[in-house]
Amino acid sequence: MSLNGFWKSALGVAALAMACGGASAAPKGINIAVETEKHALGQDDDVVVKVTLTNTSDTPQYVLKWLTPFQGLDTPLFEVTRDGEPVPYLGPIIKRPVPKKSDYFVIKPGATHTVKVELSALYDMSVTGDYKISYKVASPALFMNAAAKNDREMASNEATLWIDARLPRGATPQAILDLEAMKRDAGVQPASLSYTNCTATQQSTVQQAMAAGSSMANSGNTYMAQATMGQRYTKWFGAVTSTRQSTVKSHFAAIKDAFDNKPVTVDCGCKQSYYAYVYPTQPYKIYVCRAFWSAPMTGTDSKGGTLVHEMSHFNAVAGTDDHVYGQSGAASLAISDPNKAVDNADNHEYFGENTPALN
Repeated sequence: MSLNGFWKSALGVAALAMACGGASAAPKGINIAVETEKHALGQDDDVVVKVTLTNTSDTPQYVLKWLTPFQGLDTPLFEVTRDGEPVPYLGPIIKRPVPKKSDYFVIKPGATHTVKVELSALYDMSVTGDYKISYKVASPALFMNAAAKNDREMASNEATLWIDARLPRGATPQAILDLEAMKRDAGVQPASLSYTNCTATQQSTVQQAMAAGSSMANSGNTYMAQATMGQRYTKWFGAVTSTRQSTVKSHFAAIKDAFDNKPVTVDCGCKQSYYAYVYPTQPYKIYVCRAFWSAPMTGTDSKGGTLVHEMSHFNAVAGTDDHVYGQSGAASLAISDPNKAVDNADNHEYFGENTPALN
């Protein structure tokens, strides 16, 4: 089953009491409800949830499309736990440009929008247990022209279900076992760069981009070896604390190691408009897309920086997320929420690119 085949949507207007039972109130008058189709599933059953967003305000609300499931699911929109433990996300994480007006989905006053999403291939549900699923997203760009800080998050109720999966309760999830195996395999393989779906010209460009990304990773790693952090650090990661500094230091050591010592594969077959994406549980394969080819080799939002960004996403490297996109958003995040800046891939990219140069 393909990723695009995992979802189907039905849009319409319905009474709030019927459509959003158990919904959680959210900013901007948007109520969100998550329901499971069944309360108990076997190992061969698909995990399907229904997500309903309702605008209870008297004004249209504009929500960032990729933070809704209405165009398919290619972003980790759900928080899934099993017996209280986080469940690994298996889907892609994408480097996108700064959102523009056309990237927002309008929900009219009183409108209810519902989509059914199949989650089994997007989250590791290979272990038997009690699962809780909620829709939970956060971004300063979540709503168009959002001013208040509480307009940056949306969360639903928790839907619960029992899954009698193929692994016994308490077992290690398959995604973690697979990741450990990949790390072992990568540890015995020599450093290499291979290609999938790339022309000879594209291969040459990727080689240059890898060299640029490696230089950025080495620069970041050298900088983080300093005892004192300067403007370059505070611009992209905010106020210095020993914990955050240690985290960033470990991230760049791991990113450098990935460029220098791991078997990296670059796939050039993506035709989407964004820069690139990876599957965080599948190191070290990077899929580059249309915006990558038109980006400069170095500098802001560059080819080399994109590869730093993507390398940081792998769970085997730094396990970063995409909380915001763009230099302005990343710099603002460093001030408003440095803990998230330390977890944001674009902040790592801009620190690596260091444009304009800071000490």
